[in-house]
Amino acid sequence: MPTAPLPASPDHPSGPQHVAIIMDGNGRWAKARGLPRVAGHRRGADAVRRVVRGAGELGIPVLTLFAFSTENWTRPADEVADLMGLLRHYLRNELEELRKNGARLRVIGNRDGLAADIVRDIADAEKTTSSNARIDVNICINYGARDEILRATRRMAQKVASGEITVDGIDQNSFERELLTAGLPDPDLLIRTSGEKRISNFLLWQCAYSELVFVDTLWPDFGKEHLEQAIVEFRRRERRYGGVGS
Repeated sequence: MPTAPLPASPDHPSGPQHVAIIMDGNGRWAKARGLPRVAGHRRGADAVRRVVRGAGELGIPVLTLFAFSTENWTRPADEVADLMGLLRHYLRNELEELRKNGARLRVIGNRDGLAADIVRDIADAEKTTSSNARIDVNICINYGARDEILRATRRMAQKVASGEITVDGIDQNSFERELLTAGLPDPDLLIRTSGEKRISNFLLWQCAYSELVFVDTLWPDFGKEHLEQAIVEFRRRERRYGGVGS
């Protein structure tokens, strides 16, 4: 049954507006049960469905999920192939679920490294869900923050070299327009599952002032109730952005 958004608090009347999640622990979930790693990834896909639905019910406008990093290509070839197969399945079979949740899908990452059919599936899924307006769901695939920042820097340098802009014309706003997340608000809350306490090259620029919440739950077991708990923790905190607290 759909639930109402979490009650507002004095410090966070409607926040967080943007929640980002590093989905970690699929392999450990499978290993603990004597299953192949792909079984963990499959259960992880179920968790994505739960969390997208739950985020919409909680009134979160923007959700960003870290699905596959630029470093993940170094994993065993059979595991990468399984992950790409799950990605194909999600893009082709989850569109109705996304429609029910009012979710507009955006894939963030370097598409040059993906198979041509996956690139087509991404474009089709983004177009099909473009009119959904309840929640923006961004899935980071073949994404790495250092790569993103380097590419943005090169584009800015090219614009300076061509005379399109001057060096003095470069500021945070113009640089952010070159990032893959252009047009999105920065995450207020970054969650990482599985007990690990690092951000692993994820949204390094965008998470400069994000509140970080690390939870022990493995991603395949993560659900709406864990998301709610992280939001409660977020709302306990005083965000100062380098200033002085109240």
